[in-house]
Amino acid sequence: MSRLLPLAAATLLVGCAIAPPRTDDPLEKFNRKSYAFNMALDKHVLRPVAVGYTKVTPKPVQTGIGNFFTNIKLPISIANNLMQARPSDAITDTGRFMINMTVGLAGFFDPATKMKIPLKETDFGITLARWGVPEGDYLMVPLLGPTTFRDVWQYPVDGYLFDPISYFERNHNFHWGQYYIPEVVYFIQMRAQLLDADSFLQSAYDPYAFVRDAWRQTRLNKLYDGNPPAEVMLKLQQGQGSNNSNQNFDPAQLLKEQQQWEQKQKQPNSSGNQ
Repeated sequence: MSRLLPLAAATLLVGCAIAPPRTDDPLEKFNRKSYAFNMALDKHVLRPVAVGYTKVTPKPVQTGIGNFFTNIKLPISIANNLMQARPSDAITDTGRFMINMTVGLAGFFDPATKMKIPLKETDFGITLARWGVPEGDYLMVPLLGPTTFRDVWQYPVDGYLFDPISYFERNHNFHWGQYYIPEVVYFIQMRAQLLDADSFLQSAYDPYAFVRDAWRQTRLNKLYDGNPPAEVMLKLQQGQGSNNSNQNFDPAQLLKEQQQWEQKQKQPNSSGNQ
């Protein structure tokens, strides 16, 4: 979630080639076990806590908390935009940060969005990609979720160097660890925002493959600012380099097949009721 490179080298980024995505999954055996562990943890711990959080926390309060964390983590994007030779995006994020921290009362309100100031979120994985670093194998990390050998570096770099919450935790020494409360609330808020997607994921043919490929497309869109080249998307959809291309879906086709499958699941019930 953060990156750090000298501004003197910023011009070297202009025109640099972005490494294309890998679509194979050589670590699938490990990844599936890690995914099963994460899902078990989510089922028994994270999801119940998130459900309870949404029940006791009024919607306006949830929105305010979400605004606060989006704003307080903007220094991560600011640092990475500078390292990616995107000074205009860094200035935009700095403007959002300052406005929301002041007019928005420490970021709990979001006047910057009402002022039509865009959010330019990025991270250290994107920075490495823009320097041409290959993404490496897909990796499902216990507790953290989907990533790649390249993108996993955002956790130690962004999470330690650029995250203001991490800085706050390192510089306070309360007896009972109260300084970890903001991080805990952040993860609960993040999980609560994903509750609506649970039912769709549970009905997928292969939830692991669906998460993997949905993450890959989301990551690709972020890398190319929402407009990935057609040839890059084609490689991702066709599963280039994969020993089993059937495990790499065209996301649009996957959605269509998913909907057809759901309709077939309903047919026995409807016929049985007649």
